[in-house]
Amino acid sequence: MTNLHFTEIELLHLITHRIGNKSRDEQVGLSVAESVIDEETTDMLLNRFLGPVNKEEVYSFMHPVNLEMNEVYVVAKELFADPGAFITSSHNLATLLYEQSLHPKIMEGKLNVVYFSNVMVGEEMVDAIGLFKSEQDVPFIKMLQGPSGFNIKHEYGFELKGLDKGCLILNTEDEDGYRLLLTDNKSADARYWMDEFLKVQVVSNEFQQTRQFLNITKDYITKELTKEFEVTKTDQIDLLNRSVEYFKSKEKFDKEEFEDEVLQDGKMIQSFHNYNEAYAQDNDYEIIEHFEISPVAVKKQARIFKSVIKLDKNFHIYIHGNKDLIEQGVDEQGRKYYKIYYDKEK
Repeated sequence: MTNLHFTEIELLHLITHRIGNKSRDEQVGLSVAESVIDEETTDMLLNRFLGPVNKEEVYSFMHPVNLEMNEVYVVAKELFADPGAFITSSHNLATLLYEQSLHPKIMEGKLNVVYFSNVMVGEEMVDAIGLFKSEQDVPFIKMLQGPSGFNIKHEYGFELKGLDKGCLILNTEDEDGYRLLLTDNKSADARYWMDEFLKVQVVSNEFQQTRQFLNITKDYITKELTKEFEVTKTDQIDLLNRSVEYFKSKEKFDKEEFEDEVLQDGKMIQSFHNYNEAYAQDNDYEIIEHFEISPVAVKKQARIFKSVIKLDKNFHIYIHGNKDLIEQGVDEQGRKYYKIYYDKEK
């Protein structure tokens, strides 16, 4: 969500609850008053809460039957309508999270429920609800100066640089399940946060569309292509490089143009069509022919496009350009080799 800005955001309300693991008979501890914080600590908390939020991947509340049956969505809707009911709404949210804290790997932690104002979404200033859970207590040292020296002791607390689980619910597109941003935590036990507690789905935007198509392309080239065509590892890497280069050099994606420039071969293009259709059917995915390209998604996905040939345990060959400058063969003794051409050594 590139049109999102936190430059004028204000933290209006914050309350902290203790959430245990219900399957281990740990309890939920609900606070009856808002947390007390000074101005300097508020600035630190804003960085802690908002820093890890992924602004590119956008979600919305969902429910397979009726959106009004999504309990967190209903509580959020009530709170946006009446911010004065903040403490009561926070109790409801904490209770809903506790009811879903059943997986044995879920750790006891502190849930911070926050009400923000002045979040800029495009040209609109909106309120937002933040849900941030911290689980990992870490030790830290305090050095307190006394009259004749320093007293040193340790305490436990949460690091400012990260969150275990978090989301920001933006008061926009309410009839379509609002818009949510989540932290980047992709751990296995975090699935309950998304699937059982929040019940969210990804909103299709340029980031999601770019990432999805690049993933499909990578899987086709690395897993499916060799089943139908005789291609070398060099050919596969060349296709991967051309795919990434297409997305880096264009502002808008055109599927037919991509296929002509990258795949080129008519039979391979038809094979790619078939793979796309099968993937779409199996994954409830809509094939989109045209979309704006997200440079952020391209940069992230390019990291997983491996342009390397691994030869036994001795050599790795990285290919970033013209595949015609590398030749593969077998010598008279049956040993495989690669011949590489270059102009100058750097």
